[in-house]
Amino acid sequence: MALMRSRYTAFVMGNADYLLSTWHPDTRPKQLELDPEQTWLGLVITDSFDGGPWDKDGVVVFTAHYRHNGARGSMTETSKFIRLRKQWLYVAAGSVG
Repeated sequence: MALMRSRYTAFVMGNADYLLSTWHPDTRPKQLELDPEQTWLGLVITDSFDGGPWDKDGVVVFTAHYRHNGARGSMTETSKFIRLRKQWLYVAAGSVG
């Protein structure tokens, strides 16, 4: 969950370099353009599975609230993470199971 929170903070701060550096190399895009018109308002982690000290992967379910072009919105995602050489990395959004 710590990586999920730090990645959310990177979205808030517009830090694409951090987002790319914490993305698994097999699924990482070559570049990432963040929308400067999107303002992130809050993160609510609703569930998590695995991702503990002895796990090799984990899942975090969250809702992120934002404002874009004056309109409020939210997105809910199930994010998959994997531990690679002692570092947790974001893999992709997907379903649990």
